[in-house]
Amino acid sequence: MAEYDASPENGYAGHPETGLIFARMLDGRGGARPIDWAHCAGWSPSTPGETLWLHIDRTARGVEPWLIADLGFSQATAEALTADETRPRAFREGDALVTVLRGVNFNPDAQPEDMITLRMWASNNRVLTLRRRPLQTPRDLLLQLERGHGPRTTGDLVTEMIEQLIAKIGGSILDMNAKIDELELRSDDMDAEEVLGVIANIRRNCLGLKRHMSPQHEALEQIGRNPPHWLSENNQRDIRETIDRLKRYLEDLDVSKESAIVLQDDINNRANARSNRTVYLLSVAAAIFLPISFVTSLLGVNVGGIPGTQEPMGFWILIAALVALVVAQLAIFRWLKWL
Repeated sequence: MAEYDASPENGYAGHPETGLIFARMLDGRGGARPIDWAHCAGWSPSTPGETLWLHIDRTARGVEPWLIADLGFSQATAEALTADETRPRAFREGDALVTVLRGVNFNPDAQPEDMITLRMWASNNRVLTLRRRPLQTPRDLLLQLERGHGPRTTGDLVTEMIEQLIAKIGGSILDMNAKIDELELRSDDMDAEEVLGVIANIRRNCLGLKRHMSPQHEALEQIGRNPPHWLSENNQRDIRETIDRLKRYLEDLDVSKESAIVLQDDINNRANARSNRTVYLLSVAAAIFLPISFVTSLLGVNVGGIPGTQEPMGFWILIAALVALVVAQLAIFRWLKWL
């Protein structure tokens, strides 16, 4: 089969049959060289320290059979790496580490909580990453390798993959916190419906991120408790730092959610206060004009005996009486502290 490799021209799309997006042979010095499918399908290390990284589109029809027939994966492991729906988790399979993690969706028109799953199988000298939709982290690591500043070993590659996934989640949380701070400063100048819509979106993002990050934290802790031997002391230390950072992000998510709720309640309370004030003023106006309406309606009945009909100054006397009635009402309302 001809060489197939990810590039900006093909949009990092996978091969329609094998699913291969790109394959790199790490040189142990921070760089890597491309390798085609014909060489990587049955690859085995020829020199110590070689690491093969394959990034694959798991939706291709030949991926699961290849995992089972060529790589010798168990049916359960192959399904964990190719299933459409699964929660973040990590487990050991002999010397290999199998992880299912989620990263923030930076694709166009995507919401942060619409996270993308990255499946990873890693052994001493081979790393296999699988995805369904484009994910930024593998592309960033590929660019680092092309510049000669990427990971050098399998442990470095796995650790860097985990660190960048979590770091991008932290960036999304910081963006939400900044948005909340901006809304708190500008909420008085913005339309209440617009602000409430933004807050509702932030709360949805918080819930979505929390739903995926909590099991992700458990998965990383599982790696820290039972690391494979090819994870160096530095790798394990970095993973512990990443676990601690993810824990802080979970706490920040709770703070963001509570801040959004407080801001939402404040806007609702202010809107209710304005509405109540308007209703109150309308009620006072109705109370003032109710006696006036009663008097004028009574004088307007078309029967004999209506006083003042023959009096030239009757109209002005009525106006003066009504004004006096209004003044008396206002004085009573003031005394009752209704105004």
